[in-house]
Amino acid sequence: MLLDVHNLKVWFKTGDGQVNAVNGLSFSLDAHETLAIVGESGSGKSQTAFAILGLLARNGYASGSVRFKGKEILNRPAGELNRVRARQLAMVFQDPMTSLNPYMRIADQMTEVLQYHQSMSRQDALSESLRMLDAVQIPDAVSRINNYPHQFSGGMRQRVMIAMALLCRPEILIADEPTTALDMTVQRQILDLLASLRDEFGMAVILITHDMGIVAEFCESTLVMYGGRMMEAGGTETLFKSPLHPYTSGLLSAILSLDACHQDLPTIGGEPPLMTELPLGCPFHDRCDSVQSICRTTLPKMESIERRRYACHRPLAQPRNPP
Repeated sequence: MLLDVHNLKVWFKTGDGQVNAVNGLSFSLDAHETLAIVGESGSGKSQTAFAILGLLARNGYASGSVRFKGKEILNRPAGELNRVRARQLAMVFQDPMTSLNPYMRIADQMTEVLQYHQSMSRQDALSESLRMLDAVQIPDAVSRINNYPHQFSGGMRQRVMIAMALLCRPEILIADEPTTALDMTVQRQILDLLASLRDEFGMAVILITHDMGIVAEFCESTLVMYGGRMMEAGGTETLFKSPLHPYTSGLLSAILSLDACHQDLPTIGGEPPLMTELPLGCPFHDRCDSVQSICRTTLPKMESIERRRYACHRPLAQPRNPP
């Protein structure tokens, strides 16, 4: 097991009260595995990644356990985390324009990573940066490496971010909505690129997204979050064919198909819960078509059957233990 997250909780102290972003999340990631973390905006996906990497905002706090290759890394000192980040755990952020320094040339931003983490000379770092830009298919990398971020298109900036994340050959790459705001053609290129680089470098990948279509193509395993909790997790193919949680079913129903262009797109009624005032019982009960009285008062336990996990008092199907 490469990464083991157990009972992770993330909260923020704000003027409006405590925001409970992640509430007892547990999951694991094996070497070379591709895991999707899906859910609506505000479900706790990105904050899970930030907690793992020690990148929470100043008013953010985390408890529980995050073990990388058996070593606890949650809430470790910055100096200790810096030896893990980039070298072993790296992240591609959602918006490359706000993640890249607009005042620095791409060459300076990339070589800085290698000089700091790998103690390379400037010349060696520049050569390695050029090789990585070639790997992510930046045209004319020799001249483009001296450009500033604003001189790249959105898709090219995302490629630069991926190149920077891979410079130290990390064992885990966390990609947070890497195709947001990109057109469909560029999305396809970025996903194909991530898949080829995953295979080339032998990485494990955590893909954070709300796009279930992307998950179906790219990820072996899927974890569904809502209200900061896991609703369901399992192999992607099985989960898509037979969802156990009503929330998972709702997400899958909202995937637009090519033959449904003249039909209304199904939606999940209602609104996500306020993270400052989480409801009793299942956090999804106010929006669930299968709600029972117990759902409103009692938090469902996490059940584990047939390599799947789910938290629902009334699952949509009845999974059975193997004979």
